[in-house]
Amino acid sequence: MPVRSLVKAHLYKDSVSLMRIAEALSGMPGVRYATLLMGTGANKQLLEQARHLTAEVQDANPDDLMIVLEADAEAALDAGVARAERLLAEGGEERGAAEGRERPPQSLGGALGRFPGATLAQISTPGPYAAAEALKALRRGLHVFLFSDNVPLEQEIFLKGVAQHKGLLVMGPDCGTALIGGIPLGFANVVRRGAIGLVAASGTGLQQVTCLIHRFGDGVSHGIGTGSHDLSEAVGGVTFGQALDLLQGDGQTRVIVLISKPPAPSVAGRILERIRGSVKPVVVLFLGGAPGPVQAAGAIPVSTLAEAASTAVTLARGASPQTETDTIVGQAENAAAEGRALRASQRYVRGLFSGGTFCSEAQVVWGQMGLVAHSNVPLEKAYLLPDLRHSREHTAIDMGSDEFTVGRPHPMIDFRYRNERMLREAADPTTAVILLDIVLGYGAHSDPAAVLAPVLREARGTAEREGRHLAVVGSVCGTEEDPQRLSVQEARLRDAGMLLAPSNAAAAWLAAAIATRGAALKESSQ
Repeated sequence: MPVRSLVKAHLYKDSVSLMRIAEALSGMPGVRYATLLMGTGANKQLLEQARHLTAEVQDANPDDLMIVLEADAEAALDAGVARAERLLAEGGEERGAAEGRERPPQSLGGALGRFPGATLAQISTPGPYAAAEALKALRRGLHVFLFSDNVPLEQEIFLKGVAQHKGLLVMGPDCGTALIGGIPLGFANVVRRGAIGLVAASGTGLQQVTCLIHRFGDGVSHGIGTGSHDLSEAVGGVTFGQALDLLQGDGQTRVIVLISKPPAPSVAGRILERIRGSVKPVVVLFLGGAPGPVQAAGAIPVSTLAEAASTAVTLARGASPQTETDTIVGQAENAAAEGRALRASQRYVRGLFSGGTFCSEAQVVWGQMGLVAHSNVPLEKAYLLPDLRHSREHTAIDMGSDEFTVGRPHPMIDFRYRNERMLREAADPTTAVILLDIVLGYGAHSDPAAVLAPVLREARGTAEREGRHLAVVGSVCGTEEDPQRLSVQEARLRDAGMLLAPSNAAAAWLAAAIATRGAALKESSQ
């Protein structure tokens, strides 16, 4: 298929804008692939891995924009390039969408001139330049929400040291979600204000817990993201510790929730020492970690995101919330019926996740049920999937990781690549269950069910034509107040044949119970 590549010299656009434009181009007739990336070395490596590093973009500079299109015919390429040029000129929106809108400031100084009372800067520039912009913000007394990724580790350490000295927060790099004083930053959902404060080194983990808190009838004071590297030995949990101290001193916050994968041992020790003697109850989810050290610090260990939310609401209200059915008893009947409809050859769960934390949580749940999954982000290195294009036995794939998102919008925005993978899994005679997460809220796809439902029907139809039943299990992370509306999305997905669970952990449990014909239930109950 013909390919067209071009470089726009000295033209910067943030990653979200580029993802939106790539999504628009990829949806055009005949366009098979569209990517817009800044010309950094890391981005060129990603293009090379995807076999789309062409001679035209090879010499692009870090402040140049690389555009690569692949299509069925030259006419489709011409149309794609023309639309890319138009969208770039119009700031990523179709003509008319931004009419009457005030032109945004072009620099940090310009923004502060327009908003002199600002206390936080949100930064999304190429990784090599992000630290410099963040340092400018810190020197002006601003907290920083650093959405940018590919920021060198030594620069993160330096920035967080400066911020700590100034009594400021650096949320990130690679921080996807935060809720500060009710204001959503990055990917976030519409949730009510309340008495529960959260610190998370996980974007989708923070989204799931805040959404469930809202659905259980309570609310969030602050949700502070730290970036995924913060709890490493090198960074030392600087932002995590600062955020914990801030919530301890916040008058509105009565309950604190901590969310992450297990920190580096020395960092975990410092975090738990900060918890010891806390006057506020602290709920801790170190996903897959041992509960003993948490209990010894006087905190409350939990094992899933749903349990973190329900426990926090119970503590805030003094009574357990009226949760949706999220128990073995409530799901067992569905699991038994689906399991009976499967052929003997159908033995495996294929999890296709847009959220990295959801992918890890599913593996934890399966491990408790006696199942081990191969993955691109395995809990144990021995189960690293050797070929990401092909599943092996039980498989859990984080489709939001770099190897899948190069040249494509994030799967929270663009479902096409995950839909293609779903159809391949449906054609595999060993697939018993396909497990999905669907994330709503700001930044996510405007109507996920509209693009997912037809593919669900096609996948199930493919299996039926071959004499097989295919179970599709999912959970929706969102609220009724989100732009996409939780109830609308769930109704459309159920109508398309998806079995919905109220949380990612419950969905993972249900999928495993179906695939094992209930054998995993016995393992988890022992």
